[in-house]
Amino acid sequence: MQDKKFYSVRMRAAQKGPHERGGKHISGGEILSTYSDLKDAVNVLLEKGLGHSRGKPDFMQIQFEAIHEPITRIKPLQVKTNEMNSVEEGKELSWKFLEKAGIQRQVIEKAYAEMTKYSAFRGAILVDVQSGERMDQSNDKGIRVSRMDWLNTNFKKWADHYNEPKNSRVKEALVLATKVCEHPATVAELCWSDDPEYITGYVASSSLGYQRITKLKEYGDERGCRIFFVDGLKSAKDLNTYIRYLEKQPVIIQWEKELDKF
Repeated sequence: MQDKKFYSVRMRAAQKGPHERGGKHISGGEILSTYSDLKDAVNVLLEKGLGHSRGKPDFMQIQFEAIHEPITRIKPLQVKTNEMNSVEEGKELSWKFLEKAGIQRQVIEKAYAEMTKYSAFRGAILVDVQSGERMDQSNDKGIRVSRMDWLNTNFKKWADHYNEPKNSRVKEALVLATKVCEHPATVAELCWSDDPEYITGYVASSSLGYQRITKLKEYGDERGCRIFFVDGLKSAKDLNTYIRYLEKQPVIIQWEKELDKF
């Protein structure tokens, strides 16, 4: 894997100007690509940004940079889909999963109570499982997990084996959750999309795997959620190291049954 150079190709799209000038977030994405595949990667992200249900962007930025650090290869989390009859049922199940991961109920209650403050953020917020307080200092942006991907050939073989959907949404969400939960400071992740047409969310942890919950918000709701419940970050240095892992550590997901060569 290390004999081939990879590039991180990233896209962000907004409406009514860039995000930092108050624009509404429309879409974002990332692909790890070889040099020969850069044009294809840019086109995939361009199509994603232009075709999102949140609206038509009037700002888009696509950039790439070479990755010089060693790339870590990790196995995908195990996936289970939980069919729900209502949003209320879905949220109740998400609480049970978070408690099972080791988070106290009062911390979960506090996170849910303050969730509307963070619904417009592009990135995740970090919540201390001991106090329930937000730990990151990213203001209204949140922490963006980056430099991660899953090669399509390997992903499709995994999806065929487990009879999982082959769509990019499932792939991207599982890649992110797997990278986040690989770090020992992550206790669990709670997430649902800001896409008004997509109401499935998940709870993920190293012990629970990736638990898809088919109803975690109402159809038409543009409010998203991404919370990383963390523990063991005792100092500013610990916090910065964790954030650097999320933002900078290159990761490729690799299904254990298929040892593709990079």
